[in-house]
Amino acid sequence: MKGFLRRTWVQAALGRVLAGYLILIRRTTRWRHEGLEVLEPMFASGQGAIGLFWHGRIPICLGMAETWWRKSSRRCLVSPSSDGEFVALALDHSGFPAIRMSTAKKGDSAKARAAVAAFREAVQHVAAGGVLIITPDGPRGPNEEIAPGALQIARRTGAPVFLTGLAVTPSRRLASLWDRVMVAAPFGRGVCIWEGPFHVPPDADEALIDSLRLDWSARMAASSRRAEAELGLRPVDPPPGG
Repeated sequence: MKGFLRRTWVQAALGRVLAGYLILIRRTTRWRHEGLEVLEPMFASGQGAIGLFWHGRIPICLGMAETWWRKSSRRCLVSPSSDGEFVALALDHSGFPAIRMSTAKKGDSAKARAAVAAFREAVQHVAAGGVLIITPDGPRGPNEEIAPGALQIARRTGAPVFLTGLAVTPSRRLASLWDRVMVAAPFGRGVCIWEGPFHVPPDADEALIDSLRLDWSARMAASSRRAEAELGLRPVDPPPGG
């Protein structure tokens, strides 16, 4: 089955289906945004930016689209795995072309070179004034824990980072999956909470980056819980051993 799903034409079909779903949820959901004013200085200056949201909110992520469409240049980070292919295709259909990047395992020199090239591409994109959208706990988790990569890009570029908490009702959260993915029904209500700007100093060492990523993780998790609470949703308990 995995081999079948990874065929090029199957991935293309899945990408179009997911893109259609993402667009349907964006267009039929009544979105309420909180904290949008924090982005205005960035838009006025024309500088690049980095936007973060949780992997489990990919099905509702186009709730942010109209805000980020204000940027003429937009990219997103997506895993280069075959499982990430249809997600990249769907986001491309939605106006967010992908940069395929993930952390390489030790000893895999080919993937390490690809990761370095993707990192440089991401840095150049942000430095040129574009916005880079990242799910910083993907593609493997831990859930709602920011990995260092996003902060390394922020440190290298000096770009502001914005955290986003998203929730939609009616929706179903799949607690058996590592990211507790939220799948929404059309014609619902959504909340999008924006927080920032945050920065990583250019001279930040590993200890400071680790401290910042833990702080940002807690902040974005809190924004997600707040968005859920405003819609009357209850937090999903982690799966056994999760």
